[in-house]
Amino acid sequence: MPYNFNSGYGQALVNAVHSAVPTFGRIFVVLDPDDYDEENYQRMEEVFKTDTAGQVRFFTSLATAYDATESNNNDVIVLDGNSTHALTSMLTVANNRVHFVGIDWLLGEKRRYGQATKIELGVTTVATDLATIKVTGVRCSFRGIKFMNSNTVDEGLYCFLDAGEYTYVEDCEIYKETDLDEAGAAELVANGDSSHYKNCWIGSTANIVSANGARPCVLVTGGIVAGAKARDVTFESCVLARKCGDTDNRMVYGANATDVERLMWFKDCLFYNSLLAAQDPTQAVAFAASQTEGSVILQGCATVSCTKPSTTTGVFVADAASNSAGGLVTQAA
Repeated sequence: MPYNFNSGYGQALVNAVHSAVPTFGRIFVVLDPDDYDEENYQRMEEVFKTDTAGQVRFFTSLATAYDATESNNNDVIVLDGNSTHALTSMLTVANNRVHFVGIDWLLGEKRRYGQATKIELGVTTVATDLATIKVTGVRCSFRGIKFMNSNTVDEGLYCFLDAGEYTYVEDCEIYKETDLDEAGAAELVANGDSSHYKNCWIGSTANIVSANGARPCVLVTGGIVAGAKARDVTFESCVLARKCGDTDNRMVYGANATDVERLMWFKDCLFYNSLLAAQDPTQAVAFAASQTEGSVILQGCATVSCTKPSTTTGVFVADAASNSAGGLVTQAA
């Protein structure tokens, strides 16, 4: 039986991509080269052949697949979920409208953590490897992927560094397994303009944070990427997870009074500190200074083993009972 875009098998794959990520762009598929002996690898290689324009569609390297994308073309990169997709350096997503999708998510398995499709940056010696992924493009999206970073280079403090515009991240896990003793390290840097994170798991309850300081799941400090800061950012139904070792540890932290511009909205999120943690943080969401350019709203959120949601001026808590009766959002205290 022939396997191509026009076969039943090929059409099913292509239609699944287009239904999940509505786009008229090209579809690129990435499988790990170590899986070459498996039938799935061979079938994908048959379906996603080099097109009539000479464009390769089947790749064994994520970095090479990204290099083949065209800015503003709404190209989609589908990543297999068998073996981890290893990067040898930080992947900078500078092209606009590029979409990354895990194969399990594409087939209907939606989850906050434990995704089969994994992207990891291991140990390097290069100072520019700040994170596993750095986004500077416009309207890029990521679905059904676990992002991991185990780098130990001094500058490699983050896993997902978002300085894009309208970045969309859904059903993804973001995990920085090293630098647990570095107060300035974090899973996610939120320097994006109008980014939206939905149903994501950010952080870990497995490894205890030994840093004497914030070591947040989400770092909001502006300018980590020059000229970038958090503007109108939404976290929806996300879990920010920690196993804290210090009362100064945080789930969300920013160092400056102007880190949030306009709005940062946490809707139906859980700020969770493991019951096995050594300490409870005094605040789940904190800034070193009162916010003067924007507000942080915690709506329908819950905190576990944290002394308070926040005591920072500029962070507001929406009480479910009062809001159902038309009550006001109140300053955290």
